[in-house]
Amino acid sequence: MSEKIVPKKIYTAAVVGTGRIGFSLGFDKKREQPASHTMALNANPRVKIIAGVDKNPENLSEWKKANPAARTFESVEKMYEAFAESCEKKSECRDENRRTKNAHDCEPDIVVVAVNEDAHLSVALEAISHKPRLLILEKPVALNLHEAEKIRRAAKKFSVPILVNHERRFAMDWNSAAEYIKKIGDVQSISARLFSGMRLYDPGAENTGGYSLIHDGTHLADIVLFLLEAIQKNTGAKSGRAILKNPILSGIVFDKKNKKIVRNLCAHYSTKFCPSVNLEMSGRSRFFGFEVDVIGTEGRIFIGNGFAKFFHRAESKLYSGFFSLEEDAQIVLPKKRGRVQTGYFSNMVQNAVDFLDGHAPLKSTLQTGMNALEILEEIKELLT
Repeated sequence: MSEKIVPKKIYTAAVVGTGRIGFSLGFDKKREQPASHTMALNANPRVKIIAGVDKNPENLSEWKKANPAARTFESVEKMYEAFAESCEKKSECRDENRRTKNAHDCEPDIVVVAVNEDAHLSVALEAISHKPRLLILEKPVALNLHEAEKIRRAAKKFSVPILVNHERRFAMDWNSAAEYIKKIGDVQSISARLFSGMRLYDPGAENTGGYSLIHDGTHLADIVLFLLEAIQKNTGAKSGRAILKNPILSGIVFDKKNKKIVRNLCAHYSTKFCPSVNLEMSGRSRFFGFEVDVIGTEGRIFIGNGFAKFFHRAESKLYSGFFSLEEDAQIVLPKKRGRVQTGYFSNMVQNAVDFLDGHAPLKSTLQTGMNALEILEEIKELLT
């Protein structure tokens, strides 16, 4: 007699914010796909999108065309009101059997907050108050630590776990880098660089977050913390927060027309696990770039958007009696059109599913997101 196959749970999801990262980047033919929350959720067979929320009717209309079975709303509040009315009993929304048979009528297990930075706080608090099983929060966590702390308190009050979409923590190439660190000896330095044409810091844009220090700098700070966590783990030290504090700022360049706007800076740190850590950020470049260079006593990792190179110590081909670094041929990452494929968005959604199944911890949490924000806040304080 064959064993009865028990169907796996289907988790319902709502996407709040159907703009670029919420939806439309999924149509960018140059990006590794899926590249938006909607496309990544739809690509996972364990997730069913049941709602889209956006105050912009044009965004919502386009989103609806691609997700005709889902319901649409102009606010989180109206979404939950509608789902409460559609369920005969609100408790039925927590019933596993009902969810797999008629998930469309139940409130979402997963709520994705993919709105602009200035709306993170209000939207996150509204969603958290309805107690979803998981909140996926776009980076940065909030405009500042004060707002992030309000989100943390609400999440604790309503027992809502939060996954922050610092995408590189889920990417295969960056996880390979974290694993390879143990092979490069003692880490001597980490140099992380961000290049863009967006103003680096503008005190006049504090209410919107419209500057790259927070918009893209959060990725730079977070991935350096991620690598420091790996170094810390490899040393056998007691696990805990990887911290970067008390930076020395240099290379500060102000905008030629507005001297309050910062266009360039370098923040230097020294830690117990790495004596030299540099965050170099440019808001005056005529190109976009994101890269990290990790130098060890026996190897090197050079990784960034679209590439990943791993080097190990080998007998030099240039000088007798010396050793040099050569690329490690044993490290092979999947590629498409000559570019490393990372699975960053797909892996993020899969981590959410695995967490809800009780099989894995969240790889990017509210706390790690706040740790990155803390680094950026300290830099801002030194600039003002």
